Amino acid sequence: MSKTKQTTRSPRTDGEATRARLLEAAGRLFSEQGFAETTGKAIAQQAGADLASINYHFGNRNGLYKAVLLEAHRQILDLDDLQRIATSEQSPEQRLYALLDGLVQRASQPDAWAPRVLARELMAPSSHLQVLLEEAVPPKIIAVAGILSAISGIPVNDPALLRCLLSIAAPCMMLIVVGRDLPGPLRPIMQGSQQPLVAHLHRFALAGLQASGAHYRAGDDS
Repeated sequence: MSKTKQTTRSPRTDGEATRARLLEAAGRLFSEQGFAETTGKAIAQQAGADLASINYHFGNRNGLYKAVLLEAHRQILDLDDLQRIATSEQSPEQRLYALLDGLVQRASQPDAWAPRVLARELMAPSSHLQVLLEEAVPPKIIAVAGILSAISGIPVNDPALLRCLLSIAAPCMMLIVVGRDLPGPLRPIMQGSQQPLVAHLHRFALAGLQASGAHYRAGDDS
């Protein structure tokens, strides 16, 4: 009777490294050329991987782009970092400052591809934006809403607080879209230290939250 020799295939030790290289290469190419103009072949070449590895790790080029969007959003606003800020022993006002500081610093990095990828998607939204709205954004909104509620006194689940969140998020989204390339007379805003800008956004956010909270408590949230 012959014996059947069984072999155990060891896991690929370079799998995660290949995936990371593909994600980085795709992020840079998508940020420079956009999704439509970036081929899978170009991504694989820049990553030093074979073309089939895109399908292996991400399903297809669409799956890779969705993964890039999620990674870009993580680099701009990491959920773990956000939750650490939200649950820290700092005052709510200090937590809001830390949040704004992180957003401004990451949005203004000159060589980062994450802000440029998100900017392209926000300027010309595609069906892929849904992955951010469904997977990345909701848990982060919950964490941020807790900070804003503590400052304003408006309950987390009240629509009035979502309006506050939108007012604070809008200028941050604009910074992501334009990055360090603010046009004309606005250019000096993003040059040099970003602390004056962070302090300004913080003052405006606090004033808006306090005013909105006062209107809410007075029953005049119109």
